[in-house]
Order: sequence, then C-alpha cells, then structure tokens
Amino acid sequence: MGDEIKEKLLHKQNNSLEGVEEEESLRKRVWEESKKMWAVAGSAIFTRFSTFGITVVSQSFIGHIGSTELAAYALVMTVLVRFANGVLIGMASALETLCGQAYGAKKYEMLGVYLQRSWIVLFLTSMFLLPIYIFTTPLLEALGQEKRIAQVAGSISLWSIGVVFAFSVSFTCQMFLQAQSKNKIIAYLAGVSISSHIFMSWLLTVKYEFGLNGAMTSTLMAHWIPNLGQLVYIMNKCPDTWKGFSYLAFKDLWPVVKLSVSSGVMLCLEIWYNTVLILLTGNMKNAEVSIDALAICLNISGWEMMIALGFFAAASVRVANELGRGSAKGAKFSIVITVLTSLSIGLVLFLVFLLLREKLAYIFTPHPLVAQAVADLSPLLSFSILLNSVQPVLSGVSVGAGWQSVVAYVNIGCYYLIGIPVGVVLDNLLHLQVKGVWIGMLFGTFVQTVMLITITFKTDWDKQVEIARNRVNKWAVVENEESNHRSS
Repeated sequence: MGDEIKEKLLHKQNNSLEGVEEEESLRKRVWEESKKMWAVAGSAIFTRFSTFGITVVSQSFIGHIGSTELAAYALVMTVLVRFANGVLIGMASALETLCGQAYGAKKYEMLGVYLQRSWIVLFLTSMFLLPIYIFTTPLLEALGQEKRIAQVAGSISLWSIGVVFAFSVSFTCQMFLQAQSKNKIIAYLAGVSISSHIFMSWLLTVKYEFGLNGAMTSTLMAHWIPNLGQLVYIMNKCPDTWKGFSYLAFKDLWPVVKLSVSSGVMLCLEIWYNTVLILLTGNMKNAEVSIDALAICLNISGWEMMIALGFFAAASVRVANELGRGSAKGAKFSIVITVLTSLSIGLVLFLVFLLLREKLAYIFTPHPLVAQAVADLSPLLSFSILLNSVQPVLSGVSVGAGWQSVVAYVNIGCYYLIGIPVGVVLDNLLHLQVKGVWIGMLFGTFVQTVMLITITFKTDWDKQVEIARNRVNKWAVVENEESNHRSS
C-alpha cells in the first residue's frame, strides 16, 4: 500500500516537472521567435515610418502653402503615387517569396540573380506607368475633380516621376536585404533620409520660399538618398548573395514575371481601395474640405499601417525562411506570434486615436472646418487601425508562402464586390457622404480578414514545405547550369 502511494506521488511529481519543462520550452520558443520577428519587424517599421514620413513632412509644409496645394498633393500622393506604390511594391514582393525561401534553403547565390531580375521587371513596369503622370491634369478632370486642384496636381505629378523610379530600386533592395535579416543598414539610411528631408523642406519652402517646387525637390532627394546607400552596401557587404551582374538576370524571366504580377495584383487591390475612397470624396459637396479631412485621416491611418507593414515584412520573411528550411511547425508558430504581437499594438492605438480626435488634425492644417471633419471621422479611423493590425500580417503570410494569386481573388471579392458597393449604397440612400463610403469599405476589409484567417487556419503547411522545396530546387537547377557553363 505504501509503495503504491509512493508510486502515485512520484508519477504526479514527474507530470508536474514535465509541465514546468513544457512551459519553459514554450516560453523559450516564444522568446526566440519574437527575437527573430522583431529583427525584421523593428527595422522594417522604422524604415516604413521614415519613408511614409517623407510624404507626411511634405504634406505638412505644402499644407501651409495653401489649401488648394494641399488638396492637389493629397490627390497625387493618395491616387497616383499610391497607385504606383501598389504596383511596384506588390510586384517587388515576389522577391520576398523567392529570396526568403532560397535563403532558408541556403541557396545564397540565387538571391543576387533574383534581385537583378526584379529590377528589370520593375523598371519596365515604371516605364509603362509614365503616361499616367504626364497626363495627370486631364485624367483628374475626366474623373470629376475640380479644375484648379487638377492643374496643381498635374505639376506635382511630373515631380513624382522620379519618385516612381526610386520605388523600383528601394523596394527590391529592401526585400533582398530583409530576406537575409540585414535590416540595420536599411533603418540607418531611412533615418538619414527623413532627417535630411525635414531640413531641406524647411530650407527650400520656409527660408527661401520656393513653394511647391522646393517641397517636391526635397521629396525627390529624400527618396534617392537611401537607394544609393543600399546599392553600395549590397555590392560591397553581401559577398555570399551578391556575385556581381549576370546575364542570367535576362534568362528565364517569365516565372518571375508571373509571380510579380500575382503579387502586384494582390497588393494593388488593397492599396487602390483607399484611392477609390478619395475619388468618391472628390465628387461630393464641399470637396476641398472633405478631401483635406480624409487625406489627414488616411495619413494618420498610413502611419499606423507602417507598423502593420513592418509585421507584414516579418511574417513574409519568417514564413518564407521556415518553409525554405523545411519546417512547417516553425512557419505556423511564427504566424501566431506575429499576428498576436501586431494585434496587441493595434488595440492600444485604437484607443489612443479614438480619444485624440480633432487634435491630430492641427498638425496638418490650421483650418477649423477641416479639423472638425477629421473629428467626425475619428471613430472610423480607429476601427480602420484595429483591422489594419491583423489583415496586412495575414497578407504577409501569403507572400511568404507564395499564394499571392489566391489572395488577389479574395481581395477582388471583399473590396470591390462587397466593400465599395455597400459604401456607395450608404452614401446615396442614407446620405452619410464620406462616412458611408468608409463604413462600406471597412466592412469589406472585415470580410477579407475573416477569409484570410480561415485560409491560413485550413492550410496544409507540410504541403507548403514541399511546394517551397520544389520552387527552390527548380531555380537551383538553372543556377547550376549557369555555373557549369561558366566553368567550361
């Protein structure tokens, strides 16, 4: 009897020790994954804050030049530059899939060739976008925008051509470096860029009073400064992944084009969603005040989106690395940690922006009517921020796994078949103006988030490991053929 009791006590003690060990093991895994996640997310958030800050700093200086200039700048940045941004960053995200999985599989030489192929694809895409920027004024007038706003926007859009080509270099270099967790250099260069932009904007618009041309000159410089630094760093400090220029960059481009197009469509459908909101607002009564207020709200939302996009980058890199490494469990665990971290930050910001309301508007404009309009939109802004803390992270998961085409179909259904029609109905039937359009679009984003959660939860991650392995092996064969050709 005594032996039986001792055996039960010993068994209970062993179970307790196992529970403690499992808890410690889980804590260690969470800590290790969090460190890997923040290594990418931390610098990515800072970089995106700084890059987005270029637009916000420009808008702040332009807003004090005049109300028309502010509305025109908002149209160009939110409609045209956001359009190009969506196309190029979407197409460049194919590089996140390819480089991330290749790096996880330790096929380092493939990264440099992928980078060059992506440069070719994005440069040609930028060339096709040029007519939009050259003919901005007639395009905006045809879309129903006020003539004086459209004319000033046409001048701003010509300056923005240099920004579009800067995106082709910037996005690809960042994704190449992020796949290797070389993030500090990106953050350092972004810090130099935003600091110099603040000084140059003050110098050219306030001290020397060059007005709009001064603000746009500073904007252009701010986008190209980090590009030059990244190129120098890649060619001198990445010996394993950059082996110099290769004619292989021009070979077998079609798979890169297909993945780039899928990535571009996926992200463009998300980014253009806000563009539709701006265009619909431009056709409402008192359009100038409405556009100014909405542009301020979208810029504030954009600041928060930079945090979410930092986690987007972390999710895509971590998932791609784990799939390339052959670890389905590692990929799933990284998704859970990244989503929960981003959501917790989103909840805090949701409460902050819900309380601040119109106080934030005075950073961008001295006009009380615009500030009051911002206050009316604050609850919608807060809910947008909350949804933005989850949805982009799940999109990052899709990029890491290479499902861009699947998510593109989800975006079409949720945004354009649900969100926009609901918003237009609320505007026309209930006369809610911009609020109605925004509510509809929020509903579309909510449905999209639910669908992405469902897709991620039901995915067979062991199968995704096999797909990643096949993709890397296929490209490795091409690289080996080239290596053998050069040696012979």
